[in-house]
Amino acid sequence: MSLASVRRVPRAWLPFILAIGAILVGIGFGIGMSAYVVFVSTSVLVAMVSLLGLGIVTGTAGMIALCQLSFASIGAWVLEFLFLRTPLQNVFGSASFLVFTVVAGIVTALLGLVIGLPALRLRGVNLAVITLGVAAAVDNTVQNIGFPDQGISHIPRPFGIGTDPSGDRAYFVFALVVTVVIAVLIYLIQGSRVGAAWKAVAFSERGTASAGTSVRTAKLSAFALSAFVGGVAGCLIVGQITQVNYLTFTPINSLGLYVLSIVVGSHLIDMALFGGILFVVIPEILKQFGVPLEWSSVAFGVLGIQALTTNSNLGTNVRTALFRRRRQREAARVTDSRDSGAVAAEAPIPAGTGRPLLIVEDLTVEFGAVKALTNVSLTVIEGTILGLIGPNGAGKSTFVDAIGGFLPSHGGTATLDGKSLNGLAPHQRARLGLRRTFQQDRVPPSMTVGAYVRFLTHGKADSKAIAEALEFFGCPEASIPLSVVDVGTRRLVEVAANLASRPKLLLLDEPAAGLSHDEHLAFGDRLRRAPEHFGTTILIIEHDLDLVRSVCSTITVLNFGEVLATGDRTAVLSDPKVVSAYMGETEML
Repeated sequence: MSLASVRRVPRAWLPFILAIGAILVGIGFGIGMSAYVVFVSTSVLVAMVSLLGLGIVTGTAGMIALCQLSFASIGAWVLEFLFLRTPLQNVFGSASFLVFTVVAGIVTALLGLVIGLPALRLRGVNLAVITLGVAAAVDNTVQNIGFPDQGISHIPRPFGIGTDPSGDRAYFVFALVVTVVIAVLIYLIQGSRVGAAWKAVAFSERGTASAGTSVRTAKLSAFALSAFVGGVAGCLIVGQITQVNYLTFTPINSLGLYVLSIVVGSHLIDMALFGGILFVVIPEILKQFGVPLEWSSVAFGVLGIQALTTNSNLGTNVRTALFRRRRQREAARVTDSRDSGAVAAEAPIPAGTGRPLLIVEDLTVEFGAVKALTNVSLTVIEGTILGLIGPNGAGKSTFVDAIGGFLPSHGGTATLDGKSLNGLAPHQRARLGLRRTFQQDRVPPSMTVGAYVRFLTHGKADSKAIAEALEFFGCPEASIPLSVVDVGTRRLVEVAANLASRPKLLLLDEPAAGLSHDEHLAFGDRLRRAPEHFGTTILIIEHDLDLVRSVCSTITVLNFGEVLATGDRTAVLSDPKVVSAYMGETEML
């Protein structure tokens, strides 16, 4: 792969051009509409806004939230309170509705932060129960205290828009502009590091933390923004009908909205629009035929069962169908790029600077009565590649988990470049220069190769640096979706992305799994060049002893959680104790 083959990044102004086009099309559509069509179309826009907010949590961040319309009810209540119980309308005049909408969204976002706290520890059904309980609590509270309008007062629309048919059309345009603005903002955030953190959390919390990103911040920000958008949707409902009641925001409607969100994939802008159409039009069709509206919930439930059992959504399926031919071409380029990444001259094993970088002393990890590691001590010299080997169950991955911060309850000490790692969270250790890869696939398929590298480098690597890192390891080009990349190549991408962040120390946990013999050889040669090229020291866990022998200057052997041998690779691999410990693997030694 050459640098010239990297595709151009989409132009930054394109979303804004599309947004302006959407507004103009909507205005054209609204001209001459009947009052009924105007009302339904406005309702579709409001439902789309709710689905966009819900899509942040359910689709992008991969969490469950069954209280989206509760956020809308809170936003609506705050808007009415500001209009009817405070003198602020006299301050902001005709812009009061817009100002109060922003305030209501912020208040709702604060509640979203509170509701998001359980998501830091709960997942799946448990989180669903919590959020459904919140929906029930909010619904009960609103029933008891009522909305500030008390069913009597009417809330004025923004900028003096009236309630006659022409005013309804004008309000449709207002709702359209607000919807488009929110859609563009969400699109831009999803493409930013914040959005990448949401996608990473949805796929692997450990992978997110090891990249130096706070899982807590990612989850809470997703809930907060989702709640903000939900609060805005509630305000739009108030402006549409100028009065509201609790029946609009019942928990059963929130549940239906969630089901629809996962069915269509409302984290995608166009599918949020389609979902809004379904959410409004299906009940309207049933109403026209005299069918009880409860059947709309049944229809959404059937669609939800299909989506949950197939682990897919309509938006993804449509994109897959449209992208099938292109995916075949992408897969062909992936194969070509991996074959073209071979390095001509063999690189020597790095000798290092002689300065200790990582010092681990008396590391002990206990799981109940079982000691996974007992007084393990080792030193990694800056600029070298140290191999950590041992039979299955020897404690190698436990060692990496402890050093990486995923096992905080352990004995002993660890320092990186003179700074203690004890007591630091995984993302804090990553920010100090400690990165790691995993045995399991932790590379989010929802990103492109380049977006993933950019996320791991915290945006510090430009397009040229990303392309160079990918080319160094023979990885696919930056524009390739990770969903079309095989597992072995994703491991290469993971290694390249971590090295592109130029950490002080990179812990590799079986990075060559899934690679062919020839790919092993090419990977080993690239790995030997990595310390000098990226300025990174490497500790590698690997069962392929040919690879260990070819890249490591020193080796430490673990057996039953204790250091069996450590030192020069030749001396360690020929040690009778090491050979005996490996038993059936002695022919590999």
